[in-house]
Amino acid sequence: MKGIEIRRAHFPGRAGIDAYGNGGFRFAEMSHRGDLLCLPSGVHGWSVGDPLALLPNDFAMVLAEAQKIEILLVGMGRDPRRLPAETRAALREAGIAVDAMTTGAAVRTYNVLLAEDRAVAAGLIAVE
Repeated sequence: MKGIEIRRAHFPGRAGIDAYGNGGFRFAEMSHRGDLLCLPSGVHGWSVGDPLALLPNDFAMVLAEAQKIEILLVGMGRDPRRLPAETRAALREAGIAVDAMTTGAAVRTYNVLLAEDRAVAAGLIAVE
């Protein structure tokens, strides 16, 4: 008998965010508990430690898809915060404009830009 198989969270498509809060997100008639990366390749689970210390490595998947992304929105939780300078520089060097804001603002902006079929991605830190 095989036990429960744990797989890395991934939705293979672009989807707007229907709701956020309670530590997660709802999208594409599904829910996900934890942080999300919304990329051209799909919606992925994202493990973020300290949002104040997001390093370029935390955006490796974003950088791998840089050719398909013009703007990255980063939802930093409930409080607006800046990304570290090193991280902003790495994203800018890859040709990606980045805007850090609250998670709520990032979700709303992401949905609008996605509906406009823009080359947008989002890193969203879950809020309670």
